[in-house]
Amino acid sequence: MLRTLRNKGRALASATATLALAGCLAFALAGCSSSDGADGSDAPATPAVEQKVDADAEAAADAAGTIAFTDDLGRTVELPPQIDKICPSGFTAQQVLLTMAPDKMVGLAQELTEDQLKIFGEKFADYPVFGAVLGATDSLNREAVAAAAPQVIIDTGEAKEGAEEDLNALQEQLGIPVVFIEAKLSDYGAAYARLGELLGMEDRGNELSAYCDDAYQTVEAAMAGIPEDQRVRMAYLLGDNGLNAIAKTSFQGAVMDMVADNVVVVDDVSGKGNGNEVNLEQIALWNPDLIIFQTGSIYDTVGDDPAWVGIAAIDNDNYYQVPNDPWCWMNNPPTVNQLMGLQWLPRLLYPDAFDDSIEDVTRAYYSTMYHYNLTDEELNDLVKDAVRK
Repeated sequence: MLRTLRNKGRALASATATLALAGCLAFALAGCSSSDGADGSDAPATPAVEQKVDADAEAAADAAGTIAFTDDLGRTVELPPQIDKICPSGFTAQQVLLTMAPDKMVGLAQELTEDQLKIFGEKFADYPVFGAVLGATDSLNREAVAAAAPQVIIDTGEAKEGAEEDLNALQEQLGIPVVFIEAKLSDYGAAYARLGELLGMEDRGNELSAYCDDAYQTVEAAMAGIPEDQRVRMAYLLGDNGLNAIAKTSFQGAVMDMVADNVVVVDDVSGKGNGNEVNLEQIALWNPDLIIFQTGSIYDTVGDDPAWVGIAAIDNDNYYQVPNDPWCWMNNPPTVNQLMGLQWLPRLLYPDAFDDSIEDVTRAYYSTMYHYNLTDEELNDLVKDAVRK
């Protein structure tokens, strides 16, 4: 929780002096209230002194003008009381911050495409691109970040081992506060509520929190009525030849694992965006009843490829392409774009379990998360390969 205590570290001199005075007073009172005290009690009369010390220390801290924020790694970070300039730590944080506080961003982790600029605004074409830190490779341009002078760097995603030490090191290097907000499929609502506290944007944070919670709970309730043994056997394939797969239990496959029977079971699960390398013989053995292909894979040609004959999903024309605007709906990177995938995939698999359509939830997602109203033409083009044939 955001704590309204002010920076005690910067008020140390005043607080120390107050404590020293209080200690002397406590010692004097303790001496006067021994066996020859007025009431004959042996207990020292210090509670009033302790209350005065607390009040004085809080007043001194208030004067310092910062707030203490405890992030989702349990780190307490001192921040300005008003935050107007923020920087993403990487690609997942960029997506989250573009939905939450785009006007506060001083730069990007990754350049936006023309399609993304259409949604978020052409102004971002001129923003500095800093790169990313704490990912597979550290490409963060620390000099550029320092020059942009953000008041805080925000990292989001899953809490990885060693993250606390990494964030502390980055904070020390740059002299800029670094905060971690956990953002995961099961609780994006909490992430947005925390961002609302952090950035003084409670209304927007609560709006997005309520939307995420409702979307997740709607799917959760629908899936409670579909037994595990009745869920669609499917695979999510990607890569130039369709021979990479998102494995069961991987962080990238969270949406699929929640709503389907992911047939891609491997010994060494990859958490990377390109999944696990597989071969066509293995896919034939899994023989999924439905396949989704990532954009850029072989969706357009697989139906005419004789090598794929005999695989149920292809033979039955039960394969689809994951929309990729502004980012892939399912993963890569796995962040708030997954919330769109979470609403799309189960409505593709079990349309009768919902009282709204893929088109309905797509419009609502883009409007709520991006403040962008899709035209009919844009919507149809977006989902043309992602709805029941």
